Amino acid sequence: MMMIPYFSLLLLLLSGLFCCLISASISPGWTLRVGGPNTNLTSANNTFSLSFISVNSNNPSSVAAAISYSGIPVWIAGGDDGVVDSNAAFEFRTDGNLRLVNGSGYVVWESKTGNRGVTMATLEDTGNFVLRNDSVMVWSTFDNPTDTILPTQNFTMDKRLRSGSYSVVLLKSGNLTLRWNDTIVYWNQGLNSSIDANLTAPSLSLQSIGLLSLYDLKLAQPVVVAYSSDYGEGTDVLRFLKLDSDGNLRIYSSVKGSGASTERWAAVLDQCQVFGWCGNMGICSYNDTKPICGCSSQNFEFVDPNDSRKGCKRKVEIEDCPGNSTMLQLEHTQFLTYLPELSSQVFFVGISGCRLNCLVGASCVASTSLADGTGQCYLKVSDFVCGYQSPSLPSTSFVKVCSPELPNSPPSSPSSTDTKTRGLRAWVVVVVVLVTLVGLVLLESGLWWWCCRNSPNFGGFSAQYALLEYASGAPVQFSYKELQRSTKGFKEKLGAGGFGAVYRGILANRTVVAVKQLEGIEQGEKQFRMEVATISSTHHLNLVRLIGFCSEGRHRLLVYEFMKNGSLDNFLFTTEEQPVRLLDWEARFNIALGTARGITYLHEECRDCIVHCDIKPENILLDENYSAKVSDFGLAKLINPKDHRRTLTSVRGTRGYLAPEWLANLPITSKSDVYSYGMVLLELVSGRRNFEVSASTSHKKFSLWAYEEFERGNIENIVDRRLTEHDVDMEQAMRAVQVSFWCIQEQPSQRPMMGKVVQMLEGITSIEKPPAPKATTEGSVSGTSINASSSVSNFSTFAASGPGPSSTSSFQALGVPSSVSGRNIERTSSSLLQN
Repeated sequence: MMMIPYFSLLLLLLSGLFCCLISASISPGWTLRVGGPNTNLTSANNTFSLSFISVNSNNPSSVAAAISYSGIPVWIAGGDDGVVDSNAAFEFRTDGNLRLVNGSGYVVWESKTGNRGVTMATLEDTGNFVLRNDSVMVWSTFDNPTDTILPTQNFTMDKRLRSGSYSVVLLKSGNLTLRWNDTIVYWNQGLNSSIDANLTAPSLSLQSIGLLSLYDLKLAQPVVVAYSSDYGEGTDVLRFLKLDSDGNLRIYSSVKGSGASTERWAAVLDQCQVFGWCGNMGICSYNDTKPICGCSSQNFEFVDPNDSRKGCKRKVEIEDCPGNSTMLQLEHTQFLTYLPELSSQVFFVGISGCRLNCLVGASCVASTSLADGTGQCYLKVSDFVCGYQSPSLPSTSFVKVCSPELPNSPPSSPSSTDTKTRGLRAWVVVVVVLVTLVGLVLLESGLWWWCCRNSPNFGGFSAQYALLEYASGAPVQFSYKELQRSTKGFKEKLGAGGFGAVYRGILANRTVVAVKQLEGIEQGEKQFRMEVATISSTHHLNLVRLIGFCSEGRHRLLVYEFMKNGSLDNFLFTTEEQPVRLLDWEARFNIALGTARGITYLHEECRDCIVHCDIKPENILLDENYSAKVSDFGLAKLINPKDHRRTLTSVRGTRGYLAPEWLANLPITSKSDVYSYGMVLLELVSGRRNFEVSASTSHKKFSLWAYEEFERGNIENIVDRRLTEHDVDMEQAMRAVQVSFWCIQEQPSQRPMMGKVVQMLEGITSIEKPPAPKATTEGSVSGTSINASSSVSNFSTFAASGPGPSSTSSFQALGVPSSVSGRNIERTSSSLLQN
């Protein structure tokens, strides 16, 4: 008899439990409340639950109705707008409509399924919450996702994931895109180029093993878009795809019951590349472990000091300082621009032009000058701009502020004790370095005096050069008399180019040099020295080195290292004056690689992109080891701007090597150099001029004939016939021929960047079959001077604060007599951007 009360108590507890824990299916009239009789609804396998969850740890009364997996929300009623108070209710009304109502009675969200015959709702084992009319599905959470996709859930073109200002959309092409504010696409994952299919109704699905795949009737099999890093591992793991509030799309894994998730894949590997992540005027950068948001200078302050991701605002608006605005320069910074973007204007100007165009533009708020070889400048005219700062970024940006500029303070200083200790250590280091330098200078001076005291040339010049050659890479300054003496009165002329003659000289330390006597240079002393310093800063194994200069009155001279073996053309082409000196295949391939690396440095590794504009064998010099060095670059900034035939926008190239855009009055970028290099590469392989027309080429231009032979598989017909008795690596020859045809494509966008050219030549990157190069009219304008008026945007190659492209002058004269093969073509702009 004593057992009855205990049995009754057990039944009472079980009944209370089932009131609070309802499994799988519910009927119309059911209501979910915080702390009410129905606290949650669970799936039959107890994997998913529908309940109210807290969404703000700082405000426990802020809740949302959500479907969760072990406490991890995978669907939220109303999405970001579904946050309600603790008195809210999630109602399955008798008319079949599903509603989320706030404590005040305001309808926050509804399924709009009223009067459609809905008879029941079910939370399935897959996590899908379904409203049904008997056996017919009327509405489901899988068809109305918020920010997450679960396995077996199909994501089609009519669906969209959202999180704050970010969204995910699937296009008909099969591309999965990430967007900010429904306008700017900052990530776009498309099908592999090898897949050629016109999709009809693409669908994206995440498999339970961790594969994100694309399906379509036109696809023979699903195409894998992404792999989870734990692909195929574990048996009790839920994987889901989620658009996070930071704008990144990720695949997560969660072990059942753990309540925790682990990132397994991310769409955007660099979080700072997510547009708008740091808000308007915010700058994204990295500390030791993670990305952080900051303001560009003390001219700005955070919109919300408690949340740096909400961006920055000017302390003084531009409208409040008319005529007193300036451009704050930000090194290694880029304002994110994803084209096509209506909020940006693209120009082709140098770094100073990029700054000036924004300063004078009423609608421009910031600008970015890229140093990736394109020479592009983006002017930001939107009310929303965001930046990315990293030491690895070669670009320079500017933001408009009211004067004065107030750069950010350096990192907080250490304690006074640490400061004193470090200061003492610094003094010790300085003293040691100074003593060492003085010792080296004295030792060198003693050796110099001992070896050269009897030399008739020994004097002020020798001492000056001996001291300066140990300087930190700065060019040595010579007097005119010193160079006159070293060249024996400019007696031994090596050649002449568009900038003047080149003479052989011997310095007091017995170094052989090439001295170029510049003509038409009327720049001021300070400006000339600045430009020379910029040219001398381009140090690379495959570039001719500038040793020093002379700037004395109207005398302007440059001193270069001497190239013993002269220019490449003397080794490739036979002339009447001098028979050709044959290069074997190994030497030719090394020259091709060295030249490509030198041009890559000019395009992609310099602070300012330097476009050469006259790549040809005459401008590729060979040292005593037959290593290639590119010459004749960076002199355009030295031309007298009053000389209309040699203005900064007067760029000249050589027949046979000019890219088609020269004659089509299109922008000249680093891709124009790529075209010229492709022609030189073809000549290296063949030993013949690319514009040669003869009976052996069926009276066709050699480059076109060579492609026909390439299509027939006759690579040996393209290779220089004089190498038949030498070993030729045909695999390297095939790579070189394919790369040359990619480089000489008519459309600049089809040509690879020079860095990619190096990788293809080295065999690091596979090479697809190049399209046939089209014949251009360039070969038919020999001897014709073309003056094409164009806007300043056509001349992106001239970096206003650094060396610009070279003119037609040929530095083959730095070691050998000139052997110019073609006519020069000149194009002059009617509009010059003054710096």
